[in-house]
Amino acid sequence: MNIFKLLFGGSATVDLQSIIDEGAFLVDVRTPGEFAGGNVKGSVNIPLDKIQSQLAKFKNKKNIIVFCQSGGRSGMAKSILEKGGFTNVINGGTWNKVNQFVK
Repeated sequence: MNIFKLLFGGSATVDLQSIIDEGAFLVDVRTPGEFAGGNVKGSVNIPLDKIQSQLAKFKNKKNIIVFCQSGGRSGMAKSILEKGGFTNVINGGTWNKVNQFVK
């Protein structure tokens, strides 16, 4: 496994388009200021440092896609969510990458 893919997402086996089309919960883990400067339509902003205290917002979601500026913080968010018992979390990498798949 490529360490960069592990850390920053970009796994070729994940079909982001299909998962987004099925109504995935899109979570931008950047700061509110970064989010205000540009974001993915329909996404929610839950900064990385708030993920742990906001776990209830992730319950009953079929698929969760987390993303940020470079893919680093979303990788950490994915780990936090997995430790919280969520198995349906995808590190989407950068918000610009995820944005390409949102209609």
